[in-house]
Amino acid sequence: MSPHPPRPLAAALAAAARGWPVFPLAIGDKAPPERFTAWEQRATRDPGRIRAWWRRAPFNVGIATGPAGLVVIDLDIPKPGQQPPPEWDLPGISDGADVFALICQREGIPLEWETFQVRTRRGGTHLYYTAPPGTRLPSTNGSLGWLIDTRAWGGYVVAPSSVVTLPDGAGTYTVLHRSAPAPLPPSLFKLLKPTPIPPKKPVHVPIPDSRHSTYLRAALEHELTHLATAQPGQRNRTLFGTAAALGELIAGGALPQQPVKERLEQGGVALGLTLAEAARTVASGFRHGARRPRRLTVSRTTRTPTSGRAT
Repeated sequence: MSPHPPRPLAAALAAAARGWPVFPLAIGDKAPPERFTAWEQRATRDPGRIRAWWRRAPFNVGIATGPAGLVVIDLDIPKPGQQPPPEWDLPGISDGADVFALICQREGIPLEWETFQVRTRRGGTHLYYTAPPGTRLPSTNGSLGWLIDTRAWGGYVVAPSSVVTLPDGAGTYTVLHRSAPAPLPPSLFKLLKPTPIPPKKPVHVPIPDSRHSTYLRAALEHELTHLATAQPGQRNRTLFGTAAALGELIAGGALPQQPVKERLEQGGVALGLTLAEAARTVASGFRHGARRPRRLTVSRTTRTPTSGRAT
């Protein structure tokens, strides 16, 4: 029997009680257990599921920062022999906390230390902040400054009470300051917000002139308009439906797959999905549509296209 059976479970339940979705990390490690995939989607605040997970083993605890509405500033300390890069080789700069303080000073950002703080296994610090509502900041690795990472969407942090024993350092994550996370300072949000990428010109979908071309152009335009007007909360579902409908025509040989794929992915990104999210949804819709290929035929009386299901 483990000497500390309730400790990780209690830590997981405590994090969930704060509104932070959690998931298992391997015992003594910072990574999820082998075969535990899609951790950001599977992270949960449900006590029943949490108890079921931690009943299996005394896993460490991961907090999915994006779904938790958190931005965590990870201020590390240098490893033995690690030297700062030239731009940070300055008097008084010895670790990530010093770099962070200097960045805030340079940018005129009030240094907000009155927030939830965790001491990491190697002596660094995690500063927990709440993300501005409705935002999706990505995680970063060193882009803010030397020995500074940030964890938001696409990232996670090791929760307090987790014990990590790895070759580069062993120790327990412990709470330094048990207060509510402070709001992320707006000026700091601006530093972390990625530079907008200019929208690309919509991909042209070539439709050769033929007796079906007018119908195909209208069908394509109808589906793209339907996608562009998707309401919040319906983005993935609408993109999937659009991809499935056009996927039927692609499978029947009426539309080219690659340009339609790129056009739909652009539409998904324009709605606020990441490119990876949009690509997965489009691929899934195409697979669904391929089950019912539409091959266009021409009515002898009306001379208009009709669709025929493949047998």
